[in-house]
Amino acid sequence: MLGLLVKKQLSEIFKEYFVNSKKNVKRSKLSVCLMFFIFALVVVGFIGGMNAFISDVICTAFCSIDLTWLYFSIFALLSILLGVFGSVFSTYSGLYLAKDNDLLLSMPIPVGYIVISRIINVYLMGALYSAVAFIPCVIVYFIKMGFSFPVLVGCTVMLVEVTVIVLVLSCLLGWAVAKISKKLKNKSFITVIISLVFIAVYYVFYFKAQEILSNVIENAAKYGKIIKESAGIIYFFGKCGEGDALAVAVSVAVSVILPVITIFVLSKTFLKLAISTGGQKKKVYVEKAEKQSSVGLALFKKELAGFTSSANYMLNCGLGVLLLPAAGIFMLIKGQSYLGSLVASLSLENGVISVVAVAMICLLASMNDMAAPSVSLEGRSLWLTQSLPVSMWCILRAKILLQLVFTLPAVLFCGVCILTAFRLNPISNILIIAVSLAFTVFNSFFGMFLGVKMPNFTWTNEIKPIKQSACVFIALFGAFLYSAAIGGGYFVFRKYLSSEAYLAIVLGITLTLSLILYSYLKTKGTKKFEAF
Repeated sequence: MLGLLVKKQLSEIFKEYFVNSKKNVKRSKLSVCLMFFIFALVVVGFIGGMNAFISDVICTAFCSIDLTWLYFSIFALLSILLGVFGSVFSTYSGLYLAKDNDLLLSMPIPVGYIVISRIINVYLMGALYSAVAFIPCVIVYFIKMGFSFPVLVGCTVMLVEVTVIVLVLSCLLGWAVAKISKKLKNKSFITVIISLVFIAVYYVFYFKAQEILSNVIENAAKYGKIIKESAGIIYFFGKCGEGDALAVAVSVAVSVILPVITIFVLSKTFLKLAISTGGQKKKVYVEKAEKQSSVGLALFKKELAGFTSSANYMLNCGLGVLLLPAAGIFMLIKGQSYLGSLVASLSLENGVISVVAVAMICLLASMNDMAAPSVSLEGRSLWLTQSLPVSMWCILRAKILLQLVFTLPAVLFCGVCILTAFRLNPISNILIIAVSLAFTVFNSFFGMFLGVKMPNFTWTNEIKPIKQSACVFIALFGAFLYSAAIGGGYFVFRKYLSSEAYLAIVLGITLTLSLILYSYLKTKGTKKFEAF
């Protein structure tokens, strides 16, 4: 029974590798092999390659000053971090809030078997990412410093201990996420928040990686002494990698005891959390008057509810809502020192600043593309929308309005921050705001045009129309190219046109294109939408 449950869990993880969910047919052997090859290339090639590069940089420097334990400790901690990141979401969704919890709990299956099968699933996912991060540092060590059997044994035990620690932390964090999620009415927001935190941490680390690496190498002895004196557990942990007998023995004991404790605790708490309702109070009907809304407002609320209830929709189609204000604040604080000094060093006229500012705002605004997948997201329930006693244009307009409501204020805020930072002439100020707003309107119409032209109503997973459709691809990269053309075009025509004249022409072209798209959507577009 336990073996069948484990097999079931593993098949769910890699289901997309064997079955085409869109067509509900098995993939060919070639297709399966290709998908696993791509997975291995991304996970092993990228993550393993990056860690191998870092190992190659610091291995000799650390081992030559008797800091081999610190070398292994650093990569063990990185492996734990990566392993937790790779498995915490599968813990949250696969252990505590799995869709088949009720079905399995209704069967004569011991709760312990269900818990163990899912813990094994979590362990294997965490172990995969941890091993990919840790093994390269061991290989580099053997290449640089020579093979050592005690080190091989120590590193093997250390890797096992790392995977066990990843399991415990993943279960703990997954429990916390599930507990919080139970209290939230809209669970998608917690996914968005956690994802944004990880994205922010990743980019901070990415941009600071070279500086951090250089600092660690230059001050390795200093940091090693501090860690040895104030964080002895990390020192002891690293000694296991060196093959120290006592450290290896303790690590083996920890690797056995921690999983037993984890399984015992989860067996006691799993059932309560899996069947809990999150402490929701029973709703009692209270008669009250309902406020009447206009047709347009009611349809907009429907689109808003669909957007805010989907983490995938918000993360993939609404990132500009955060990036535009962030860019505006950055330009307000650092704009003069970065962009101003660049213009001065290249001996360019100040008019370049206004064009570059517009191109930057438009580029960030194009990352909001809610309108493009909105038609496809109706899916097989499209007939419900079409059966409403409203004009088809009202429905399309509500979808366009969703993107405008989220994007226009952010664009305006970013534009005002740039105007405040650079204090250009009044005409340039007006044109920066006007072109940016016009582009936002055009981008919304363009996304809806593609949504009507290239719909996909046969998806089985919402990520298909949101992220993997040709419609969204063209909308996103088409807007990118248009933004780049705005910035690059000025350098072609700046000998003949001032920046104000150039932006005025861009404004005219953008408004004309917007008018053409608006006219199409209100006539042929509505007829096409009605005929789906």
